[in-house]
Amino acid sequence: MTDVFAQATALGIVPVIAIEDADHALGLADALSEGGLPIAEITFRTAAAAAVMEKLKRERPDFLVGAGTVLDIASLEAAHASGARFGLSPGFDAEIVEHALAMGFPFAPGIMTPSELGAAAKRGLRLCKFFPAGTAGGPAALSGISAPFAHLGLKFIPTGGITEATMGDWLKLSSVAAVGGTWIARTEDIREGRWAEITRKAKSALAAVRQIRPA
Repeated sequence: MTDVFAQATALGIVPVIAIEDADHALGLADALSEGGLPIAEITFRTAAAAAVMEKLKRERPDFLVGAGTVLDIASLEAAHASGARFGLSPGFDAEIVEHALAMGFPFAPGIMTPSELGAAAKRGLRLCKFFPAGTAGGPAALSGISAPFAHLGLKFIPTGGITEATMGDWLKLSSVAAVGGTWIARTEDIREGRWAEITRKAKSALAAVRQIRPA
């Protein structure tokens, strides 16, 4: 596991962000950091994603920025060029994975089946996203899908439909490195500059992680 993914594992949670305006990047990063979560997966679901990553790299270099919803080579290269330190995708695309490996860019593709997980493992990956976690069958499904690969030490970041109320069920699994969550910093909260609310949710989520995984 790369250093950046080890940092995500230590925190136990990765806020998943859809941010519409790069002018909100610093407010978001500061609010999350104040809440104890100096990390975010900035998704390519908005046109501002690359500009947000660039701004955070330049002005908040200690904030751990990842790129999410990497659906093609162009997005992968944009993420790398914009200063993202890792990338994730909702599904498994062999071309994207191999390009990320060639670039030396830490990357976690999404998997939902044993075949996809096998393809990732074959390429030497040891961390994958499990998406969509909720509708894919929950923790029991991940346990079943990953069981034949347990001897490889594979780890997962389940994302999609997870909340503070349900993340404990995931974090209790030894194979789960961290959970991805959209509830901590919702698009509307960022748009309205509700930084105190985002900080509150980050603190609450981190406290819940610490109860489940005592230091």
